[in-house]
Amino acid sequence: MQVQGKYDARAFLAEQMTRAQGLRLKRLSEEAYQPGQYNRDLSSAEAARRIQVLEAEIELANSF
Repeated sequence: MQVQGKYDARAFLAEQMTRAQGLRLKRLSEEAYQPGQYNRDLSSAEAARRIQVLEAEIELANSF
């Protein structure tokens, strides 16, 4: 993010996934045997999308 030629740290931090998202994503990726789904540098939106997908996959697997 650039603001008049300067880096906008607030905008960058707002886009980063939260600590809670990171912890949840790490746990779910391990539970689903997909450790590659976890990455510390994800945006909040991408982390939310991956969490949703992993939760759906785990729910489907548990239904069998």
